[in-house]
Amino acid sequence: MTTSDLVGLRIKTVRRQRGLSQAQLAHPELSDSYVSLIESGKRTPTPAVLELLAQKLDCSLSYLLNGVTAEQMEDIELSLGYARIALENGEVIEARTRFAELMANHNLAGLTSLRLDTEYGLALALEACGELGEAIAVLRRLQTEDLDAERQINVAIALCRCYRLSDRLSEAIKVGEAVLGVSPRPTWTDGLVELGATLLGGYLYSGDLLRARQFAAELLNAADMLGTPRAIVAACWNAAIVARYTGHGEESLGFLERALAIQSENGQPRNLARARVAYAVVKLRLHPEAVDEVRAMLVRAEEELAQTSASTLDRANAQAELARTEVVAGNFELAVQHGRAGVEMMPKTARAQEAEAHLLLSRAYGGLGRLPEAQEELRAVSDWLLPLPDSRQVAGMWYAAAESMEQLGDSEGSVAAFHRALACAGL
Repeated sequence: MTTSDLVGLRIKTVRRQRGLSQAQLAHPELSDSYVSLIESGKRTPTPAVLELLAQKLDCSLSYLLNGVTAEQMEDIELSLGYARIALENGEVIEARTRFAELMANHNLAGLTSLRLDTEYGLALALEACGELGEAIAVLRRLQTEDLDAERQINVAIALCRCYRLSDRLSEAIKVGEAVLGVSPRPTWTDGLVELGATLLGGYLYSGDLLRARQFAAELLNAADMLGTPRAIVAACWNAAIVARYTGHGEESLGFLERALAIQSENGQPRNLARARVAYAVVKLRLHPEAVDEVRAMLVRAEEELAQTSASTLDRANAQAELARTEVVAGNFELAVQHGRAGVEMMPKTARAQEAEAHLLLSRAYGGLGRLPEAQEELRAVSDWLLPLPDSRQVAGMWYAAAESMEQLGDSEGSVAAFHRALACAGL
């Protein structure tokens, strides 16, 4: 049924419940033939006529438009608000439950905008819980809806991100390019720059470094032209990742310093915490002597992430980086604690990040002289890496695993891991 059909049916139903004829409902402002056309869905009443009919039928305008009473509408909006607050406060399981319960409310069916908001919120809550496959399914269904431009971009950003976090890089790239790869390219907006930054990660982790460098420069130019905090942070943050992976460490640190400064003034708590982690990662690699500063920054970021809508992957990565920091500092017991916490939080779809966490645990156990446990962690690294498609990122982890195996005296495993690294790098 069309919207006009449904509105007409509700008017007809309430009129009959009130014991009124079409002529009685129409008199004196309208003709009974006009009311008949409205009830049959052949005419769409104007807002003024709808308000008049609602008054004459003694029912709410909300019911005629959406099939729900004003009280039901208020309850739905209140429930949606609570779900959003739970997500923003980091109560991700409660948020997922609230969004799912709201989706099951049959009164939501006729409220298109609220239903779309609820379904999108459910996808974000599923992502935050580490249920990336379920989040992808919801987002793909949303793409079949008749969405406005802003919703289309937000859904594309979330879907591209979920695919990337699931190591489904070709699908992530496809989603981003479906919006940004058209000719002529849409005029840049904050949302499109953020989508471009998410797409940039797909190029980078799939090993297309030249395309990543070129696109990073394009995004930086677009962000500077817009001059908005959201665009500048998204462009700088992801340009920093590209710079780091292409061997431009100090340039990467500079981009992250700019992003962190803007986030400190304008950003949401979750993204500010994530920016701290990103900065700490690069700072430790470039300046290991700054380990105390890096640790303090990561501890602060982890506390902030725990109080926001951060995903379990964000929190797991913060724990993994704390483990790396303690390995550098020689505090191997603490490294094991953080590494274990990271592994327990890690979504099982994030295979590359899981492998990295086990690699750090292997180094921590090795530092403690607990060689059997170190070797067990290295076997876990191999198990998580084997199903992944070849990429520069995976090649780097195979290489690191090979070095650790060699240090632990596993020459045969080390040679095999080196071969895997070379194959992933296309050599």
